[in-house]
Amino acid sequence: MKQESLKKVLKIAGAVFLLFTVVLSIHIYIVTRHKAPDVNMLAMARIDIKEPITKDDAAKITAWLYQQKGVDHVLCNPDSRITVFSYYPAKTSAEQITTSFKNSLSYNAERFIPSKNQIQSGCPVASTSFTYKAYKAINNLF
Repeated sequence: MKQESLKKVLKIAGAVFLLFTVVLSIHIYIVTRHKAPDVNMLAMARIDIKEPITKDDAAKITAWLYQQKGVDHVLCNPDSRITVFSYYPAKTSAEQITTSFKNSLSYNAERFIPSKNQIQSGCPVASTSFTYKAYKAINNLF
């Protein structure tokens, strides 16, 4: 009798584990697939300034970026000479903002675009993790 109830418990536990695995896999697929930008989607971009700037320059850069169409939030650090801003891709692009920034403010600057290795190393889902492997397996199915 004990052996039958143990088998029943193991079957139920296995079914629950399988169900959770399927639900997790579907969740990972839905969350990580690429979507076209909509009006509520926010993106971030970074501009590296290649010359020293002061706090006044940082304030000027921040004010200018806030005036640009589609820009939501701006952070400018004069010590690191890095400006990070969030924007709505449905309204503008980071490339447009960066080009306009260089033309309007005459700073020696360029948009920072991370390499593929930098993107992978910065991702919390390491390529060796089970979650990443599950994501890749599901992605390859579709």
